[in-house]
Amino acid sequence: MIKKFLILLTFILIYPVNVFSEDIFLSLKKNKVNVRYGPGFNFQVKYVYNKINLPIKQIDQKENFRRIIDLKNNSGWIHVSQLKKSNSIISLNDKILFTKPTVFSKPLAKIKKGRLLVIKKCSNNWCKITTNKFNGWIEAKNIWGSIN
Repeated sequence: MIKKFLILLTFILIYPVNVFSEDIFLSLKKNKVNVRYGPGFNFQVKYVYNKINLPIKQIDQKENFRRIIDLKNNSGWIHVSQLKKSNSIISLNDKILFTKPTVFSKPLAKIKKGRLLVIKKCSNNWCKITTNKFNGWIEAKNIWGSIN
């Protein structure tokens, strides 16, 4: 019993818990979202996001506030009422939007690097997305955000 405990303790010390955790991505719920210096309404507003559905990564939490970081490494605290489950991604390089989830289908448009894409559904490393007036499928690689 003691030997098993020592093995478990050694494992925990060598491999920190956060190695096994996945990144938590969220999206902005509104067009105007305040990012604060600290986890409370008494903290000053650091900057304001003006982009609904923008994907951000949660890096910490305290009560009803989430510390976030965005694609450009801007960070701060946002109240949970301004966040929702992730439903969007940002393309990290140029992509082609296809009619079906295969490179052999008809191309619809070229998606530029940095474009915000709202996810409708994903399967087999392809996501059906919408952006402005286009709907179609892209390969789910080289993206900022989560497709789950």
